[in-house]
This record gives sequence, structure tokens and C-alpha cells, in this order.
Amino acid sequence: MTCAGEKGSGIFVEIFKQALLKPGPPESFALQVVQEAIKPQKQTKLAQDENQLLENILRKLLQELVSCAVQSGEKIMHYGQSIDDEEAIQSQIPRLLDIVLYLCEKEHVEGGMIFQLLEDLTEMSTMRNCKDIFAYIESKQDILGKQELFARGKLVMLRTCNQLLRRLSKANDVVFCGRILMFLAHFFPLSERSAVNIKGVFNTSNETKYEKDAPEGISIDFNFYKTFWSLQEHFCNPASISLAPTKWQKFTSNLMVVLNTFEAQPLSDEEGNANNLEEEAATFSIKYLTSSKLMGLELKDPSFRRHILVQCLILFDYLKAPGKNDKDLPSDSMKEEIKSCEERVKKLLETTPPKGKEFLHNIEHILEREKNWVWWKRDGCPPFERQPIEKKAVQDGAKKRRPRWRMGNKELSQLWKWADQNPNALTDPQRVRTPAVSEYWKPLAEDMDSSAGIEAEYHHKNNRVYCWKGLRFAARQDLDGFSRFTEYGIEGVVPMELLPSDVRSKYQAKPSDRSKRAKKEETKGAAQQAEENQIATPASEIDGEGTRVDLEASAAPMDTDVTATTPTADENQKQSSDTDAGQEAGQSEADAEAEAGMIDGETDAEVDLDAVG
Repeated sequence: MTCAGEKGSGIFVEIFKQALLKPGPPESFALQVVQEAIKPQKQTKLAQDENQLLENILRKLLQELVSCAVQSGEKIMHYGQSIDDEEAIQSQIPRLLDIVLYLCEKEHVEGGMIFQLLEDLTEMSTMRNCKDIFAYIESKQDILGKQELFARGKLVMLRTCNQLLRRLSKANDVVFCGRILMFLAHFFPLSERSAVNIKGVFNTSNETKYEKDAPEGISIDFNFYKTFWSLQEHFCNPASISLAPTKWQKFTSNLMVVLNTFEAQPLSDEEGNANNLEEEAATFSIKYLTSSKLMGLELKDPSFRRHILVQCLILFDYLKAPGKNDKDLPSDSMKEEIKSCEERVKKLLETTPPKGKEFLHNIEHILEREKNWVWWKRDGCPPFERQPIEKKAVQDGAKKRRPRWRMGNKELSQLWKWADQNPNALTDPQRVRTPAVSEYWKPLAEDMDSSAGIEAEYHHKNNRVYCWKGLRFAARQDLDGFSRFTEYGIEGVVPMELLPSDVRSKYQAKPSDRSKRAKKEETKGAAQQAEENQIATPASEIDGEGTRVDLEASAAPMDTDVTATTPTADENQKQSSDTDAGQEAGQSEADAEAEAGMIDGETDAEVDLDAVG
């Protein structure tokens, strides 16, 4: 092998310069140029010393190209670009980066070489040129993020972006800083801990300076000016508020003054539309001017108000953040104050034009997502990726044993275990309970009211599940209403006190078919009546002993009615009372039969529901 180190590096640089002028995609000539310059041992992959030699050559070539671009006064990423009659020739530096990127992607050269060239290029360029360089990085994000390249150059890319952020102005280059942060968020996986800030340290160096003494000839309330801007001291370091009660009291008193002022001076829709927030976003600055002369104008700016109110919500969200130690949690009185202040802030955000409700909804969604991020950090940033479970090969003849669970299946066992760990689950007043019959039937009673104007197809009586549950509740809590189901249908089960007066009269108690049959059976003998009572006894015993006593009591007057031939006036009165007793016995028998049907099975209710639904 001819050692490449024996040749002058200038020859190698010239070979690559000629390659930059070649037409066509890099894959058509890139590997051939490397083989011509380095003459490697292997024709498709360079060794370690060969990679180092190639990296030195490319870094020297890149430095020469940047120097020529600066001397010519052109932008670095546009140097050497020209347009012929046939096609446009790409500028030289992006062309060089494309060639190296292709070689790295195909693993012909070491994967971290492209990242090293990008870092050198940003260090040699001004911030004006760095925007074009970073645009190139963003366009190649998918290729740079491939696993074979990412593993070799992720730390170099992180160092490059951090150096750019340190060089940029936090006030004037907000958009560029945001582009860099968004790139890092997409480039690195979600479980990457490089930018997590595990300890939760605040940037206390970000101070907001404002005037301490009132200037002459000022027309605003200078005390309010000082109170307003003093809130930034608490926003800068929220942890100090929870540790010192005096600071919390001072913060709340100052915040009340600001909120009262915002409420006393609401913004109209005209003032909100006059400030075009979309156009303002292009020149948005992370820091507002704190001159006392601008206080009156800033209070009329909706974006300024939103900026302050959102800071309040972030502070409250931090104080209520889960996973803290007991000593860091706010007290009960502090929680109540936070809740009241938070409600006022949200109301002000909702009433601040333009699109206050939509803006508040988006902020609440962001803060809710932030809670998941906080929990992840509190738990030590566990990885999101889960390794696939390897299935063990089952030996021939071995039986697969099904897992046994304490409660029959996995989900019930987990619920049972959760109840053991949370003993208040059964005594919690907010837990789901069986509703009362009067509460359950309210929707159906509203449907039955003609003044409500609800169409028949939307009535709750068409909901088979709703009706079935209601019959179950009525069988346990309202047997009188349950007995009306056979005559009036599902609407008859609704308690009378829920119905309007005009509808209630329709479902008043009328002699049912069963009561009429009981009235006819009063003329039968005492022996036949006793036999009928014995037949009804099993169902009555299930309902209770009280029903059986009523049946036996109703049998005695029937005997006297059989022997009477020409009743007198007293006997007529007695006969009418006996008839009422017979009706009560028949009704009790019907109730007992209905209750027995519910206990024996749900088939009766289901058959009747077919007629209702």
C-alpha cells in the first residue's frame, strides 16, 4: 500500500476541490474520490488512521473555503454558487457537507466526521452565517438522527448547539434560540437526560431591573409600578416562596394589587384587535421594558397582561407540583389562597381579548402535560423504551400452566390489591353509589312532561339498558312502583311525585286485572281461599312474613260474606270493608309474585322490556 502520509496534504485538498465541481449526486463519485486520495487498504471502509487523515484533510479544505468566502464578501453557504445555461451549480461548502454526509451514512468513513465539520463551520462563522448553517442542519435532521450516526456524534451536536446558544442574545435572537431548542428536542430521544435539570435549579441570574425611585414629572402611580415589577423577584425563584411564609404573604398582597388593577381596567375587543399578536410574534422579546413611562401603555397591551398572568399560573403549578416532600408541600391555608388566586387569574385570561377562552384552554393543556414531565423527573427519568419479552421455548410434552389469580383474573386482582393500598376507597363520598329511585327516574319523568317538547325517539324509555337498571332499582327500593309495570309499562314505574299533575292522573291507582280476579274469588269458600293462600306462601315468604299475615287476615272476613243472603245496612257496610280487604290481599299477592319473579331470575323483566323497547 502506498502510504497517503508520504504525499503532501495540498495534493489531497486539490483532489477534493476538483470533486466539488463534479456534476451529479455524491453517491456517483464520493467513494471513488476517497479511494483516489487515500488509497485505503479496504476499498469500502477506512481504517482508524485513514479516517484521521481524511478528517484532517477535510477540515483544512473547509477552513480554506470559509476564508475565501469571507474575502469575497459572500455568505459562507452561498460561496461558489453560480447558474449556467443548463443547470444551477450548488455552492461549494454545502456540496462538501453532502459528500461527507453520504460517506458517513454508508459507513465508508467514521460516522462522527460530519458532526466535527459542522462544529468547525459554526465556530468559524458569524451569527449571520450560522443561521444558514443551522438551516442546513435542520434539513438533514432525519439523516443525522439515524442510529449509526447519532451514536457517534450526539455529544458533538449537543456541544455545537450549546455554543450557539451561548453566543446568541436572549433578548434579540429569541426565534433562533427557539429553533435550536426545538431541533434538540426532536434530535434527541424523549428519554435523553442531557437537558432534564434533575435537581430543579432555577435561573436566578435572570434578574429584572426596574426603577427604585420615582422620576420627576411622572403621571402614574409609582407605588403600583414598584409593586408590579417586584413580582418578577418571586417568579424568578418560586422555591423561596414555599420555604418562607413571609415571602408568600408579601407575594400574595402584591399580586392582589395587580389583579385588582387588571379587573378594574378590563380590555375591550377593540383594544385586543388593535394589537395584532400574530405579527407581534415575529418580533417578540422575552424581556419587556421596565421604564415607568411605559407603564400606562403596557397595561393596555393584551400580550403584556397574558405574559404576567401565565407566569402566575406557572408559579401556582410549581407550588402544587406532585411528588414533593412533606416539608415542601404548601399548608392548608396556603392551598386555599392558591386556589382563589388561580381562579381569578384564569377568569382574567378568559376575558382578555382576543380569543381569551381559546388561549386559556391551550395554557391549561400545556400545564397538564407538564405534570407528566414532572412525575417522570421525580421518578428518576426511567426509560420509555421497553425491551421485547423473549418467549421461552416450551419443551415437548410440558403443559402450559395458566397463571392463577386471587380474584379469578388479572384485572380483578389488581383492583383488589389497589383497594388494600387505598383503604379510603370504600369510604370516599365521591365514589360511585347506587342512586335513589326518585333520582334515577328524573330523566324519564322530564321526557313524560309534554311542556318539555322532547321528541318521542329521544325518550329514555327507548334505552333498554336504562329501563333494565331502573326495574332493578325499583324491585329493591319501590315495590309499589314496580307492581305498576305490568299495567302501565315502564312509565308507570316512575314515582308519582316526579310527574306533573296532568300526567299523574293518568297513572293513578286503578283496579287492575288481578284485583278484579281477587274480588271475584271472594265468593269462594274458606277452604278454597286457604288453599290459594298456601300456593302463594312460597313467594310471600321470600318477600317477608308481613305479606303472609296480611293474606291470612284477609281470609277471615270472606267466610262471613258466603253465609250472608239478605244483608242489612250494617252488613252492607261490613261487606264493603271486607271487599277492600280482599283487594288489599290480591294486591299483596301480586306484589309477592312480582318480587318472587325478580328473585328467581330476570326473565320476566327482560320479556317485558321487549314490549317496552
